[in-house]
Amino acid sequence: MNLKKILTIALVSGTLMTGTIACKSKISDADLKAKVETAVQSNPGVTVEVKDGVVTLNGTANSEDEKVQIENAAKAADSKGVKSVMNNIVVNTMPPVEINTNDADLTTKVTEFTKDFPTVKTAVADGVITVTGELEQARVQALKMGLDALNPKKVDMSGLTVK
Repeated sequence: MNLKKILTIALVSGTLMTGTIACKSKISDADLKAKVETAVQSNPGVTVEVKDGVVTLNGTANSEDEKVQIENAAKAADSKGVKSVMNNIVVNTMPPVEINTNDADLTTKVTEFTKDFPTVKTAVADGVITVTGELEQARVQALKMGLDALNPKKVDMSGLTVK
């Protein structure tokens, strides 16, 4: 009778021990999400969701290569915890900005725009706007943004003195 109890206890203990070892605790979805978010943090346009080890990526990327790199980073964040990745990232397809290289047209537009900046002188050559003169700090950004909106090759403000 004692031998039967001892064998039963040993069998139950062995089963529990084997079951405990075999059922290692898996990573929680919250912990997995944190790992994946860390892995893809260099892409602020991407959000991460995790449910039962399935990672879902949403957001935008600048190219197909970047989209694939983000997916690979998510998979590599925890290769055992990530069961699969649903990549819903959309690739941005921004139209190319048309650069104005017509110096006569650009000169006319620059002259019209800079009439409100009497202390500034501009010159246009090969699509590059060169700015000289003096300007108050508070107006520099408005000047730069306005000139950039004319789509030149470049705006060179290195000759501008800021007061």
